[in-house]
Amino acid sequence: MSVVDRVAAPPAHRLAEIFVDRRAIAQNVQHFAWATQTPIMAVVKADGFGHGDVAEIALANGATWIGVATIPEALRLRAQGIAAPILSWLNPIDADWQSAIAHRVDVAVTGLEQLYAVGDAARPETGPARVHLHLDVGMSRDGAPSDIWSALCVAARALEAAGRLRVIGVMGHLSSADDPANTQNDVERMRFVNGVRVAHARGLAPSELHLAATAGALHRPDARFTLSRVGAGLYGIDPAGIAPLIPALTLTAPVAQLRRVAANVGVGYGHDYTTREATTLAVLPIGYGDGLPRAAQGSAEVTIRGSRYPVVGRISMDQIVVDVGDAAVELGDVALVMGPGSRHEPTAKEWAAWSNTIEHELVTRLGVRSSRVLRTADARWAR
Repeated sequence: MSVVDRVAAPPAHRLAEIFVDRRAIAQNVQHFAWATQTPIMAVVKADGFGHGDVAEIALANGATWIGVATIPEALRLRAQGIAAPILSWLNPIDADWQSAIAHRVDVAVTGLEQLYAVGDAARPETGPARVHLHLDVGMSRDGAPSDIWSALCVAARALEAAGRLRVIGVMGHLSSADDPANTQNDVERMRFVNGVRVAHARGLAPSELHLAATAGALHRPDARFTLSRVGAGLYGIDPAGIAPLIPALTLTAPVAQLRRVAANVGVGYGHDYTTREATTLAVLPIGYGDGLPRAAQGSAEVTIRGSRYPVVGRISMDQIVVDVGDAAVELGDVALVMGPGSRHEPTAKEWAAWSNTIEHELVTRLGVRSSRVLRTADARWAR
């Protein structure tokens, strides 16, 4: 018998594929609207956390705002016909503020230099910029430090009076919402409340106050205020691991090669894995070039024909090897690499644990090779 028993080269459309379940996203949005009783900002940054164009689904199921990181992300949504309010909150000082203003994209402001840049970009024909002042309540990351907050509010009010901008909102971001009982949440909420009081005292009247993201919206009712920003939760991820959300993404890859080997045969680079007995190795055309983390080596599994099998050896750029033993696996069988778990497949939560990371990172990094990873409108995955 040849060492290589069977090899197949699947057609291009039969390589790694991502299937996105519209129903799951719709139900998750509906759950947040029901649970929070607030308007929902659907956060679709980073290509919808790796899920593709989901803004329309979110808006059709209860979201009233869209959130993105950058102005180019917002402008792409406008070009697609998204008319709902959009907020972009992470932009450099020389961002394309004029385009944002012209397309009625709200922007977050974190400092005086940025505020003046936004105000200078306003034109009579486009009207004033729509601004959300972002207060750092404890992240020491984005957001205005507390020691400049009062000055920022004063300057914003002056620019409002000059017709250069309107302060639509005040926003913040909790550092510890994934641990709802953490007292740091209480401290940061109070900082936010005090920041809003300062804004009011300086003559501002923001209509939108938003502090809670997914975990805060779900588990800290006192952090919801007038608007809840929901990112990971749209896609079935609760950072606190409590809520009954529905994962929307399924990742598959076909069996491209089957190889029968003897015992004590090394597999992959460095021979980190050696077969213990005669077995069959299945090669799947998916690897870290498609977003699978190498750190999952030695722990990861996939599901083929309803059974779990270990990924063995190192995860390569383009392929992984699965030890299927003596199972009746055939070329072209579809392996479920990641999914909601309803077919006994590994979930993003499991992959995150195997890789010592978070679900957000895993789903966002998938689909790097857009020529290989396809998105569909529903949860179909089988051939």
